[in-house]
Amino acid sequence: MVAPILILAIGNESRGDDALAPLLLRKLDLTATQQARTELLEEFQLQVEHAMDLAERDLVLFVDAGMDTPAPYSFYRIQPGDSRTLFSHALAPEAVLATYAQIYRQAPPPAFVLCLRGEQFELGSGLSAQAAAHLEQALEFMRDLLQETTVAAWNAQGMHCTP
Repeated sequence: MVAPILILAIGNESRGDDALAPLLLRKLDLTATQQARTELLEEFQLQVEHAMDLAERDLVLFVDAGMDTPAPYSFYRIQPGDSRTLFSHALAPEAVLATYAQIYRQAPPPAFVLCLRGEQFELGSGLSAQAAAHLEQALEFMRDLLQETTVAAWNAQGMHCTP
């Protein structure tokens, strides 16, 4: 049986604050009930194959770090779109949703992004002090968010921000 909620953490721990999403996933202490209904997946970057991970889900959450994100984080719902990343073979979450729609010929599950503000992304650098503080705030938010399992409840948590 597939868990109804999928959380995809995207990041590279060798690139400073890009480690925020994987670190958040590892700090997330799920209750037994939450473990049964939530699958956690950690990746360096999104690929077309991730569209298959969305099958049979009720909710999907993409977690990532961003340099231009409002501090400490932003949380918002996304829709399928042709949001290509230049100079990389990685996909944006919206493109993964669009790929899902093409493959399965149906609308993807409701999807959200939790983007944590990062400050430094240089190869070999550690987590910045600011990012560590953002991580703790996002962890509290995630704990509260996962108490709810409906699209309406997650929509109500959404912030008005520019993705």
